[in-house]
Amino acid sequence: MLHHIELYVSDLSKTVDFWDWLLKELGYENFQKWDSGRSWIMNDTYIVFVQTEERFLDVPYHRCRVGLNHLAFHASSRNQVDQLTEQLREKGVNILYSDRHPFAGGIGYYAVFFEDPDRIKVEIVAPD
Repeated sequence: MLHHIELYVSDLSKTVDFWDWLLKELGYENFQKWDSGRSWIMNDTYIVFVQTEERFLDVPYHRCRVGLNHLAFHASSRNQVDQLTEQLREKGVNILYSDRHPFAGGIGYYAVFFEDPDRIKVEIVAPD
């Protein structure tokens, strides 16, 4: 079982604004808060976002480089995927692969794909 994930971000304030509502919609609760970071928890697993130090901000994140490609979360249903998609659109978040949405992952794979403020790809996938 996964214990936690920690991600460094370019702008903690933007990241918290983006992720707080989404993680709460997925069932996570606020966990920890300090000057340079925030975390949310569900059961025994938590996700942490930490402000990157200025000296390391010279090279932006890109999911095609070595390292994290994307984060994928379970949705409770196809309906939740649809509701989150609408909320993302209302917030002006670009839906990736919109021409194939909600089946961009393949036939029978019902999900929404989008990016956070640092362009980390996020996927919310419904159960089969």
